[in-house]
Amino acid sequence: MSRPVLGVIACQRLVGIEPAQTVIERYIRSAMEYADVAALIIPSLPDLMTAAEVAPRLDGVLLTGSPSNIETYRYQDEGGEGPFDPGRDEIALSMVDRMTEQGKPVFGICRGFQEINVALGGTLRRDVSASDALLRHHAPDGVPFNAMFDHMHPVHLAEGGMLAQAFGKQGLTVNSVHFQGVDKLADGLSVEATAPDGLVEAYSARIGSAPVLAVQWHPEWHPEGNADSQSFFRLLGRILRGE
Repeated sequence: MSRPVLGVIACQRLVGIEPAQTVIERYIRSAMEYADVAALIIPSLPDLMTAAEVAPRLDGVLLTGSPSNIETYRYQDEGGEGPFDPGRDEIALSMVDRMTEQGKPVFGICRGFQEINVALGGTLRRDVSASDALLRHHAPDGVPFNAMFDHMHPVHLAEGGMLAQAFGKQGLTVNSVHFQGVDKLADGLSVEATAPDGLVEAYSARIGSAPVLAVQWHPEWHPEGNADSQSFFRLLGRILRGE
């Protein structure tokens, strides 16, 4: 039996002096290995293609993390700090619409978690490492790249939720590498995990017949040494197979 085909969103970045469509390999490798799927990269080139052309050819979509932020007008705000990736915004948000219309799974990690919320009518806050009322959700400035993912905090899993059932426990310790987070959760999304300060860290939904699952943390970071991260991607594989 052929494996499900998971579309993975690309970002636009400079490679040398040229623009490139890129996906950090850890996202693709984690999904292919632990969810047991084939994968195709979705270019963020809205001037050359539409999500409607791509969605029918995929069994699901994964919106990954990225250094870029969603442009603030997308959630009726203004200002904000870049870098921005407007091509990715256009393709990612429209992929959420097209995939859910077709009843196909939509998954998100970090930026992807925020994109799904915005696509469905939610909003973001941009002060998750600055407010005294919140935990620090990002490592201090100036730490080496790998050390950013050593910044951890616990999350509480919603009783009876999809993640609590999949992991078989009430809480996890997760890495935290984000400056933005959910402000208003979109209608129809159910909270799956919260940080000790109450910030939403994971949610799920069924929009029509389309399953939706997204997390704010990074399960793709060295999953070979993290059983919970492996469980997350195995859950994605089961969802893609309709199990």
